[in-house]
Amino acid sequence: MNIKIFADGADKISILELNKNPMVKGFTTNPALLVKAGIKDYEDFGYDITAAIKDKPISFEVLSDNWAEMKLQALKIASWGPNVYVKIPITNTKGESSCMLIEDLNWSGIKINVTAITTIEQAEFIIKKLKYPRGAYISIFAGRIADTGVNPVPIIRRAVDLVRGTEIEIIWASPREVLNIYQAESCGCNIITCTPDLIKKYELLKGKDLKEYSRETVQMFYDQAKGYTL
Repeated sequence: MNIKIFADGADKISILELNKNPMVKGFTTNPALLVKAGIKDYEDFGYDITAAIKDKPISFEVLSDNWAEMKLQALKIASWGPNVYVKIPITNTKGESSCMLIEDLNWSGIKINVTAITTIEQAEFIIKKLKYPRGAYISIFAGRIADTGVNPVPIIRRAVDLVRGTEIEIIWASPREVLNIYQAESCGCNIITCTPDLIKKYELLKGKDLKEYSRETVQMFYDQAKGYTL
């Protein structure tokens, strides 16, 4: 498989365990995952993870909605380690473009992960602004796009074409099922983020014989029906 799998989560034990898995090439987090994992001190969490993982890229997201604060947070996050990418949302909560901040950080040599992208126009615009990539990711939320009934594949393919020959990499973010891993790879996508559960499912089911999977499914239903009578 050519596509790189990044584990998406904020549970320290799970992250350190997945770091032993040769399939996992990097890690991503976001504020929603921090809350889910019960993280109380973001900075301590960041230092803990970067102290343990030094040879794989790790993306941490800024927390503020204010441009000046976002820049200060980005600089602090970047200082956690040379393998750190700073996640900057494509807009703030008011829908204002983060382009100027991204350009500024990019010029300063900060590794950036532009996140929450859902349209090809957003991707095209920001890719043009990343003129000095010391490392840059474009996270297209394919799963959320698909949730609206729109096929994300053409958007991913176009983005992949736009970054060809550059240091910028495209991330298929928010996948919903194992099929998305194969879809992302067929698009030429560089990276896909996967939850620990999705990684386990992929490892279990890749190359699975469908006829045998059918029999196993029937077996599961049969076993679960033993407590019922008709």
